[in-house]
Amino acid sequence: ACGEAPQSTPVLPRVDATFNVGEDTYVRSLGIDPGTNSLWVGTSVGVLEIDIETELMLNTFTRKDGLANEYVFGIGVDSDGYKWFGTNAGGASRYKDGEWQVFFPMHGLADYWIYTFAEQREKIFWIGTWAGANRVDLETMQITTVVDELINEWVYGLAVDSQNRVWFGTEGGVSMLDGEIWSHWTHDDGLGGENALGLPASINTGLGTRNRHDLSVNVGSSESYNPNYVFSTIADSNDAIWAGTWGAGVSRFADGVWTSFTTADGLAGNVVYSIAEGPDGVYWFGTNNGLTRYDGKYWINYGMNEGLLGSDVYAIVVTSDNRVWVGTKGGVTRLAVPTSDT
Repeated sequence: ACGEAPQSTPVLPRVDATFNVGEDTYVRSLGIDPGTNSLWVGTSVGVLEIDIETELMLNTFTRKDGLANEYVFGIGVDSDGYKWFGTNAGGASRYKDGEWQVFFPMHGLADYWIYTFAEQREKIFWIGTWAGANRVDLETMQITTVVDELINEWVYGLAVDSQNRVWFGTEGGVSMLDGEIWSHWTHDDGLGGENALGLPASINTGLGTRNRHDLSVNVGSSESYNPNYVFSTIADSNDAIWAGTWGAGVSRFADGVWTSFTTADGLAGNVVYSIAEGPDGVYWFGTNNGLTRYDGKYWINYGMNEGLLGSDVYAIVVTSDNRVWVGTKGGVTRLAVPTSDT
């Protein structure tokens, strides 16, 4: 719970709007298109476009409109203003100005399961899949696949830092591409917190387990632990890399060292599905037990009691004016700092 903020700290954001998408509908991804100032919402039944200023829904898109598959797990907006949608078993779709294009393995995609996107300089666009990562030259639309170079082929997180290095969060650790040079990290190198709660090891990973990839984080009725399994990856404004893990909290990589934060430090949950950094340098973590705000000193958690529509926070984006949009089962919640003391 939020509680009362000390007088010395700024007024904390609070939930001030909710957008329902249906009780049994999951919001798995969010993206902002700065060119049109619109919020894109990827759900288990299609895509929504919301005008950030008016908060009116502009469009809904499903397969009949050109979406490869209704279940959208990843959203990326490239430097040309194309919206990319990664789907669950349906490939990828690209959209701009009313025009749709789909990409399947027959077009060069590594897989039909697409989870994440990121862009390097020189218009090099990356797509994270369940069978490696695709590198797309946006000038020529040539698609190549990287798989053997990765520490694990199941890619859920992608990030590009200010040095143009590409970071890959996978089910088996973190890989980084610096020009032509690859580096890798696992729990043995400091990724992921320790299993202080003695949780059972997760078996929901690895080759031959596609039918087990339901993103359930329990073993039986118990939470589980896999410190190498990375759900989310960002490069922050200081070039630190953050990796959200399955049951091992969130880990920060800076100056060659991993530092992990778990519920023992103040994180809402140890499964970290999503990470975002606001323009004020505040971090937001979406967990299996709510949303966490971390300003480098204080940990503040938000749950359903504070207005979230669900406890599992799968997606977070922060706008340039510091409004925080959060995706859960049931819809999207927006947090904003109150404009007055009322």
